[in-house]
Amino acid sequence: MPPKSSPRPPRWYLIPVRVALVTFIGTLIVFAVSLLVGILGTVAVSSFRHVNPNMTVAYRHVALPAAVIAGIMIFVSALAMEIRHYRQMKTLVAIERAS
Repeated sequence: MPPKSSPRPPRWYLIPVRVALVTFIGTLIVFAVSLLVGILGTVAVSSFRHVNPNMTVAYRHVALPAAVIAGIMIFVSALAMEIRHYRQMKTLVAIERAS
């Protein structure tokens, strides 16, 4: 029977890296989707009014505010989940070492 290896304790300094990565990717996805929706809406409204579409509206008034709001929400939720996961893993490693 192979000897049991001691469990590795969780690393607290990896929390900001994971939170930043999840926040960046999530914000980028929300920006892309909201930009697509903004462009489609701008084109639809401009074709309805028979004017040339102003694409800066899609960037400034739709995609950017949506990405900022989503980025803040993703950051807060990712931070809460990572801290909860870190504390849970820390407790489980302590229990495993004690037994």
